[in-house]
Parts: sequence; C-alpha cells; structure tokens
Amino acid sequence: MKRAKKHLPPATLAPRNPVARSPLLAKGGAHGKSTAARRREANMALARLKRDPESVP
Repeated sequence: MKRAKKHLPPATLAPRNPVARSPLLAKGGAHGKSTAARRREANMALARLKRDPESVP
C-alpha cells in the first residue's frame, strides 16, 4: 500500500492591502458606442444630408 502524503501547514502570507483595488475592476463603467460606430453614424448622417438637404432636423 502507498503511504499517505504528509501535508505541510500553509505558510503565513503577508497581509493584503485593503485599499489597493484589482486592476480588473478598473475596466468597468458605462457602456457606450465605439469610436468606429460614432464615425459611421456621422458619415451616414452626412450622406443623408447630401441626398436631401431640406430634411435638416
């Protein structure tokens, strides 16, 4: 039969800084349109204006 492994007690870790935040939490925030979507929307609005200049809101 095999012998049971001898587990060592966990080493004491340095205390964590409670003020420091995870860098993953910095990615959050309000969702919005991407730069490409805003640029495309502006180009489409300009094309609409070229087709029908009287329909300016």
